[in-house]
Amino acid sequence: ESPGFPYGYPNYANCTWTITAEEQHRIQLVFQSFALEEDFDVLSVFDGPPQPENLRTRLTGFQLPATIVSAATTLSLRLISDYAVSAQGFHATYEVLPSHTCGNPGRLPNGIQQGSTFNLGDKVRYSCNPGFFLEGHAVLTCHAGSENSATWDFPLPSCRADDACGGTLRGQSGIISSPHFPSEYHNNADCTWTILAELGDTIALVFIDFQLEDGYDFLEVTGTEGSSLWFTGASLPAPVISSKNWLRLHFTSDGNHRQRGFSAQYQVKKQIELKSRGVKLMPSKDSSQKTSVLTQVGVSQGHNMCPDPGIPERG
Repeated sequence: ESPGFPYGYPNYANCTWTITAEEQHRIQLVFQSFALEEDFDVLSVFDGPPQPENLRTRLTGFQLPATIVSAATTLSLRLISDYAVSAQGFHATYEVLPSHTCGNPGRLPNGIQQGSTFNLGDKVRYSCNPGFFLEGHAVLTCHAGSENSATWDFPLPSCRADDACGGTLRGQSGIISSPHFPSEYHNNADCTWTILAELGDTIALVFIDFQLEDGYDFLEVTGTEGSSLWFTGASLPAPVISSKNWLRLHFTSDGNHRQRGFSAQYQVKKQIELKSRGVKLMPSKDSSQKTSVLTQVGVSQGHNMCPDPGIPERG
């Protein structure tokens, strides 16, 4: 838990926790309480040592985060607070899991979870309370992932109010844009898009335009090889290729300043199409680097697979 919980953490906090399990085991982290000054105080979670390339997610604000299960035997947390205003802080419990279990995928705010076992082959079903509809996949199945470790086949869905932004996309191709694009997006935006394809297929995402308030408004992309990709500022991100049959885009903006936003085109690459072309999907050894204010992360692309390189700026 954060220092001083539940009475508030100190200003200028810089705390790091590292949890290590034995081989063939992973770590499940469940948050019981969470309250950080939004956008200014941040809890970063790392898959491995607390290094930029291992960044899993950034947590801030007052919404209880979903359960996190490490990809390997080490999970690290780092709390950074600024010089003013603090909140209650956070309290979390962790459990060491054998590699054949996926762990609890997490509770669904404004929703219902059905299923209480999380081993290989088990399924968990989600539905939403009245007034909300399901964003994402309703049924998650625990199956063997890379390195024979158990993993859920889809990310945790969410229950979304009718007037919220985001959505679930299942088409062969399409365009995702920030709210009101190409006009400015609104402050305090929190939008999630999930692109779903068939098992074995992958998804290519190419950015057409990108302009966010640098260091304060972010687009997080998950479903790629390794940690989440974080984008901010005005540099056009490199194309992204999923390592799974889904991609999730999570866009957040703070309470000040707005920019034009972003627009990106996605295309589903069918498994049969890749096989017919002799394409073998593997992480590239020479992953290009994408730098943001907070972290430097690798963008893994399929070996021998070249997506549309995109439209050059001013070109």
